Amino acid sequence: MSNTDKRVRITQTGSTIGRKPGQHATMLGLGLGKLHKTRELEDTPSVRGMIRKVAHLLRVEESN
Repeated sequence: MSNTDKRVRITQTGSTIGRKPGQHATMLGLGLGKLHKTRELEDTPSVRGMIRKVAHLLRVEESN
């Protein structure tokens, strides 16, 4: 089983207003930009690193 078979669902719970530019860019890279928007992405190390950078602005759920 490859790691890319797993998926992770992320929902934006915090605003990027007043945050560092890198955090705003990371949110856009994850496909988020508005509160309560949800995306389902492949669970890869690069996505996990992006999630870790802005974890205080997200809700993360594991999905298969």
